[in-house]
Amino acid sequence: MKVTDALFIFGLVILAILAWLFIPVWMIRRSIPKVIKIFQKRNAIGIQNAKTVEELGLQPKSMWQRMFSRRDYKPKALQLLIQLNVVQMTEDGKVYITDDSLASATWLKLKK
Repeated sequence: MKVTDALFIFGLVILAILAWLFIPVWMIRRSIPKVIKIFQKRNAIGIQNAKTVEELGLQPKSMWQRMFSRRDYKPKALQLLIQLNVVQMTEDGKVYITDDSLASATWLKLKK
């Protein structure tokens, strides 16, 4: 094996590791505006209009559904938004957004 072959294989391995680490992060960031639009479309704005995750269609897919469809990153994006306090949760588990929480999350770079 030549040195150039070894370097090429090493480069491919590094590239594969970087893809394995960064593609999910990129897909979750790409799903964040979609999740926000779902909240807006279903009028889950404000505590009085809070909806369940199932009503919004953001529940994780079952094992059977995941076997036959593409990976859905929206549930992970929702969890991230909850952790960052962009999406609020009521005591009974319903979720909602507020205009203030969206305004404070300028890093989202939402397209209007």
